Amino acid sequence: MRALRRLLKKTPLYHTYKSLGHYPDYWYWLLRGKPTRIPHIIKQQTVVSFARRYGLKVLIETGTYYGEMVGGTKNEFSRIVSIEFDARLAAEAKRRFSPYKHIEILQGSSDMMIKQTLDGLQQPALFWLDAGYFLWAGEHKDTNRLMSELGSIFRHGVPNHVVLIDDVVSWSGRDGTPEASDLERELQRLYPERKITVESGLMCIRHKDFL
Repeated sequence: MRALRRLLKKTPLYHTYKSLGHYPDYWYWLLRGKPTRIPHIIKQQTVVSFARRYGLKVLIETGTYYGEMVGGTKNEFSRIVSIEFDARLAAEAKRRFSPYKHIEILQGSSDMMIKQTLDGLQQPALFWLDAGYFLWAGEHKDTNRLMSELGSIFRHGVPNHVVLIDDVVSWSGRDGTPEASDLERELQRLYPERKITVESGLMCIRHKDFL
């Protein structure tokens, strides 16, 4: 199975292979009593739920990976911008989503690409930030990048952006990761106007007046 997965990763079919595993992963999660780390299909449902709750029609994602979030929510937004650091993954995502004119795949460092995207943004957006790179090795591993992204978002002229941070349940203070509670306290200190909650294992940040 591992050999097959490695082989599929080199082909355009891998995103289909991963998508086929979402529901078995979900059922296994249910059988285990809904542990903290949630399956991807629940993450997709949470993104859609927040977008509908706050009337957000723009999704900005960091970490396209194999396009699972974009593919699962593409009919819920009028515009999707997804940012991927890895050039090969970005190129594959561009090819896959090229028929959808409301989807834009950007390749580059997410903190820089978010600043670029915000420059032309004039309405509240839902940000889906991948904090998983805290656990990656090499040049991806930069614990300052998330704070830079959040700073750009919260200083933007549009006040009512909503942020969902993925993978906070992985943060343990080991391997260069922060404690999620430490991040929450720091964000509350820097941005006291923001409300921070954890829902479905995701950190949710929005303006206190944006109920």
